[in-house]
Amino acid sequence: MSKKLVAYFSASGSTRKLANTLAEVLGADTYEIKPAVPYTGKDLNWNNQQSRSSVEMADINSRPELADTSAQIADYDTIFLGFPIWWYVAPHIINSFLESYDFGGKTIVIFATSGGSGFGETLAQLKPSCAGSTLWYQGKVFRGRTDKNTLTDWVKGLPID
Repeated sequence: MSKKLVAYFSASGSTRKLANTLAEVLGADTYEIKPAVPYTGKDLNWNNQQSRSSVEMADINSRPELADTSAQIADYDTIFLGFPIWWYVAPHIINSFLESYDFGGKTIVIFATSGGSGFGETLAQLKPSCAGSTLWYQGKVFRGRTDKNTLTDWVKGLPID
């Protein structure tokens, strides 16, 4: 059985709740991906083209600075990587995270929270930031409140140990 980590970025708390429940289901450790400068409500206003999140997402090369790089990635075989969907993809801080560690030989399962968007081109945009991983699984986008039973059923259907 592989050792698992649930690494996640949560701007408003929804992904954090899901990630903590998932970690409980998996018996996994958690690591919160935090920006060096936390996002404010004003930063997250996707209706404002000048908001921080809008500006970052408009530039595919944007890499928000991380608060730390202390995740012990080498200790894990499988990384569940969670985030909210922004503009139909992962927030660019996820690329920052992937580019900060060696994921050689790791299995990565992505999951996300969203009010209505799917993964879009997420997997295609993340893979180049993490060329060393051996397996990628596009997991699932979860809506609203997701209970433990739903996560347990999802995990049981994954082709991982």
